[in-house]
Amino acid sequence: MPTWSTMRTALAAAAVALTVTATAACGTAGPAGAGGGGLTLWTLKNEGINEVQQAAADSFNAGEGPDIALRIYVNDPYKAALQTAIGSPNAPDVFYNWGGGNLKGYVDAGQVADLSAALDANPAVKDAFLPSVLDVGTIDGKVYGIPMQGVQPVSFFYNKDVLSTAGISTFPTTWQGFLEMVDKLKAAGVQPIALAGSQPWTELMYLEYLLERNGGPEKFQAIVNGTPGAWSDPAVVTSLRQIKDLIDRGAFGSNFSAVNYDNQGSQALLTSGRAAMELMGSWEVTSLNDNFPDFVKAGKLGWADFPAVEGGAGDPKVIVGNPSNFYSVAASSSDVAAATKFLIDNMTSPAYVKGMIDVGQVPAIKGLDQQIATGEFADYNQYVYKMVQDAPSFTQSWDQALPADVSQAMLTNLSQVFLGSMTPEQFGQAMDAASR
Repeated sequence: MPTWSTMRTALAAAAVALTVTATAACGTAGPAGAGGGGLTLWTLKNEGINEVQQAAADSFNAGEGPDIALRIYVNDPYKAALQTAIGSPNAPDVFYNWGGGNLKGYVDAGQVADLSAALDANPAVKDAFLPSVLDVGTIDGKVYGIPMQGVQPVSFFYNKDVLSTAGISTFPTTWQGFLEMVDKLKAAGVQPIALAGSQPWTELMYLEYLLERNGGPEKFQAIVNGTPGAWSDPAVVTSLRQIKDLIDRGAFGSNFSAVNYDNQGSQALLTSGRAAMELMGSWEVTSLNDNFPDFVKAGKLGWADFPAVEGGAGDPKVIVGNPSNFYSVAASSSDVAAATKFLIDNMTSPAYVKGMIDVGQVPAIKGLDQQIATGEFADYNQYVYKMVQDAPSFTQSWDQALPADVSQAMLTNLSQVFLGSMTPEQFGQAMDAASR
């Protein structure tokens, strides 16, 4: 089996091959710190969102100073490429990240510029953000990441036609009801859940939500705190057993480990009716609209909260996911001031906020109730905004909240649980050892 170091090198090489450079008239960016005269912004591929990002770059480039050029990556190769490049002369000037533990590693290495003074000098920009979201980009009291996308709670997305054909009129609100729905769909000859199991972060969503529902947020907080034995807590084991039960029921089909999200594999199952639902972050709506627009325009897409677990200690209004995604400025940028100005000028601008809303994103901005009530995605945007406002807590995705080495061990071991080569108890033991 290849080591993570070998895999990361291979992924970084793949990322370079998969990079797409925006073709709008924004100039050619030189490497940060090399005096190339241009700035680069690294971000993830999502066509609708990329169009909004490109419009912001075009607006910035129309002014004085260096131009900024987008470089667009798919998810997993991006993470590897950023880890490789961030400390090198080829680091991006502005880079997309998930905040929290993901960002902290770069901050601790001195690779990220402090944006606090710029925000303090522009209080209208600072005050526009939802404080709980801006906090995720704040490390040790200093702001290193500015929210640049919508709030991203995880929920179920389902094919209305598939559920209706199977005689399911409403999405269940309890775990027992959910299991009964899974069995009913299976009996109807439909794969209940599309799962991109070749990417363990999609599997992690089930463990995140089930632990919240079974044990409450303090169980994951104990993991974050490094409390001895936290990974072997009975609530963790129970949650993993519930996942195993889903697998044994055939909820994910028999080939989930070969399905990929970045190439729309799981979305193809959902939209074609071969699978009934998918658990995913709120970016799913924008992505489906980009890749399967006829499905969305036909009104076949439904959404629902993750069910409550009977007898669980968790509040069913708690949500997990990414409070948002963030832009940060590399400390090695050839022009930190210009890169920071791009963020200050654009991330709360009316054009940028409207652009995000128009593609199905709900920016982490205060007072959007009226704006999100209109437009093509009004129903979904209002659902998301209310979900976030009503949630007593919003747990950041574990692979971003935890240190990189612990996160990678967690994803590797969780994949083994899904594949049946590791028991729930063995997972807890392995993770307790990895966290020491």
